[in-house]
Amino acid sequence: MVGVLYSSSMGYVRRVIDAELDELFGQVPAIAIDGPKGVGKTTTANQRVVGLAKLDSKSVRESIMADPELILGRPRPLLIDEWQKVPEVWDVVRRAVDVDPAGGQFLLTGSASPQPGATAHSGAGRIGRLRMRPMTLSERGVAQPGISVKELLSGSRPPFDGACALRLADYADEILASGFPALRDLTPRALRFQLDSYLRNAVDRDVPEQGLNVRKPESMLAWLRAYAAATSTTASYSQILDAATPGQGEKPARGTAISYRDVLTSLWLLDPVPAWMPAGSVMTRLGQVPKHHLADPALAARLLGLTRDALLDGEGVPIGPQAGTMLGHLFESLVTLCVRVPAQAAEAEISHLRTRNGDHEVDLVVVRDDGLVLAIEVKLANTVEDRDVRHLRWLAEHLGDALLDAIVINTGPSAYRRPDGIGVLPLGLLAP
Repeated sequence: MVGVLYSSSMGYVRRVIDAELDELFGQVPAIAIDGPKGVGKTTTANQRVVGLAKLDSKSVRESIMADPELILGRPRPLLIDEWQKVPEVWDVVRRAVDVDPAGGQFLLTGSASPQPGATAHSGAGRIGRLRMRPMTLSERGVAQPGISVKELLSGSRPPFDGACALRLADYADEILASGFPALRDLTPRALRFQLDSYLRNAVDRDVPEQGLNVRKPESMLAWLRAYAAATSTTASYSQILDAATPGQGEKPARGTAISYRDVLTSLWLLDPVPAWMPAGSVMTRLGQVPKHHLADPALAARLLGLTRDALLDGEGVPIGPQAGTMLGHLFESLVTLCVRVPAQAAEAEISHLRTRNGDHEVDLVVVRDDGLVLAIEVKLANTVEDRDVRHLRWLAEHLGDALLDAIVINTGPSAYRRPDGIGVLPLGLLAP
């Protein structure tokens, strides 16, 4: 594996979200950081506070449940960790910042969304929300300085140059290695064990805590495996359910699969990319189905039992309308993670484009708040040919000046711009 990995012995490693907190927390009184367990929320938030209330501690939780207002007696800036375990504290914080709107008072971290109705108020205008995801390649210390997402979104169309040391096997390694910080130092055997435990604990413990009684945990794990096989595709939920129950004459009720989807989404384990629906666009034939992604490509690879050699040998059969190998689909998922984290920091939204009949698709459409677009295609290839950019050219014809830039992210050795202006960028040269 190329590059310097995250190590607990190195101390705290700054994340992309730190730049957002630097900019926001001094002015916003309360910010909730959402994300799956193990993503680093508590560690990151801890760098900015003097007070701490860990609501996953039984003794702390019981005292706060008895009187949620007690939380206000703790020193500020205050971190309220796993706040969803006592959802009443949300309303306590909301009322407190109504009285005193000064910035930098509360950080709330949560690895699950509370049940509907658990809080009296959404907190809109009082409590800001940021999503935290697993580490990108740049956060892992693997990526090299190159072209930043922020620069691409500026519309300046920067020149592309630079060589990338990462090769296909290195990307396969990073797919398997996970972006969960605490897993970065583990041996391969320990990593596999921890990923298996993570998934099993989610189904056996976290899902019931969200209020869903799963009578057959293996059925949910089978559904998760099928969802993993649908990574980076627009497979229908019926296709996913069929893949999870091969050979079964009587399928589980559709409502069961929907309940799986909803509860796993509430745990931030599913992280789909929505379909792009531009307002007032002449592009009226766009599909509305999301592209499926788990929070971390390593979870998908582990669910499918894929090793480094299996990925490189082209093993694994994706489900859904998009062709390709599982390595290609998981590479796209890794690219998606590496794009959406800095895109959030740049106040941009991520979506994908696929026409209803499937004749055109663009893997990632990054939309600025003014509606201007960065279009990204993902290719598991060293080289990019004309046929690989036909969808980007089609989109450029439709968008005109609304297209900031169009690029292909691949596994090649160098960055450059093609004669048609489309940029080619190895993933290892993508910077925040």
